[in-house]
Amino acid sequence: MPEFLNLLDLGPLSYEDGLERQYAIHSEVASNHRSPTVLLLEHSPVFTAGKRSEEHELPNDGTAVIQTNRGGKITWHGPGQLIGYPIMRLPQPIDVVGYVRWLENVLIDVLRKFNIESKTVEGRSGVWVDGINGDEKIAAIGIRVSEKITMHGFALNVNNSLEPYEKFIPCGIDDAGVTTMSKVLGHE
Repeated sequence: MPEFLNLLDLGPLSYEDGLERQYAIHSEVASNHRSPTVLLLEHSPVFTAGKRSEEHELPNDGTAVIQTNRGGKITWHGPGQLIGYPIMRLPQPIDVVGYVRWLENVLIDVLRKFNIESKTVEGRSGVWVDGINGDEKIAAIGIRVSEKITMHGFALNVNNSLEPYEKFIPCGIDDAGVTTMSKVLGHE
């Protein structure tokens, strides 16, 4: 993976504006007019459904859901959540699963700096912590690779509300919980 990435901290941004920005940067990276770049931002509240989302997993209260071209299933983005969109060329031969594992390890390293012990769970993407009632997801990952360049990325739950997760089946997983860094640490 790249040793240096441009970092663009965009702050709060709608999902649609973030997606437009991703496409523009993706095109620049693909044409070698920009080096690998990571967008860091926070979205206004939105549900997004990846290509594998199933109808029964979606919100049952009529809440709007944006269909995306990323992998994975449905998730929520909103205030208090750090969104990261790495846009970079994957090494050859392309190993999409290896890239997801790399992202997971980057997030595990970041969480360790905040004294949060996290892990991966076999057969499931994302980053997890041990909760009172079992595994709890603290970071979701959903990606797309186009022209050998990555798009979309991760959502790290920092101090966001967990109430939206009660409206749907997060990432299609109904036998595990969701948590935030603030909840794990016991403070904001």
